[in-house]
Amino acid sequence: MRQLWKALVAIALAALIALPVRAHDQGDWIFRAGVGTVDPKSTAFSDPVDDVAVKVDSGTSLTLTGVYMINSNWAIELLAAWPFKHDIDLVSGGVAVNLAETEHLPPTLSIQYHFLPEGQFQPYAGLGLNYTTFLDTDLSQEALDAGLVGIDLDNSVGVAAQIGADIVTSGRWLFNVDLRWINIESDATLDDGISVESAKVEVDPLVYSINVGYKF
Repeated sequence: MRQLWKALVAIALAALIALPVRAHDQGDWIFRAGVGTVDPKSTAFSDPVDDVAVKVDSGTSLTLTGVYMINSNWAIELLAAWPFKHDIDLVSGGVAVNLAETEHLPPTLSIQYHFLPEGQFQPYAGLGLNYTTFLDTDLSQEALDAGLVGIDLDNSVGVAAQIGADIVTSGRWLFNVDLRWINIESDATLDDGISVESAKVEVDPLVYSINVGYKF
């Protein structure tokens, strides 16, 4: 996904042509819809003593963002999405076993600064707050066969940072690419019917998204 994202950015930049552009104004709304991929860090939890690690696979889903321009440079953005699905793997001795599957929503509210509001290429940077809620986490059959009876992931609140760009194609339509880092840390609880074990799982993903937008 990272290579695809880079390739699409390069193609979009190479395709830019001189078109009349309507600058951002106070009170403008920009709505974008597209596809995003949540790509967690390589290891979410590691216990070198027991040679055990937890890894969370990437997930792709539909995304929707709404941006309100406070003035020509500053904006407020809200990120929403269809739930992302991830496989959670337990790695021991170099062998990976599927532990569970989880779904989550990562709504994020950010303050953005738009550097070139009058250009056809309109880069921005943002900083905000993320609230990740885990909707459903189910143990795999392998985990059930191993004697586990339950798993729970706590919701997470953390900071989020982003860089991105709107590329105006014609009139009010635009093409958008966006890269975020989100601080997602969850307390995971495993229940084997006898005892309950807890550990902090650091997901901390990069989020890549490609969108089509319209400015009102």
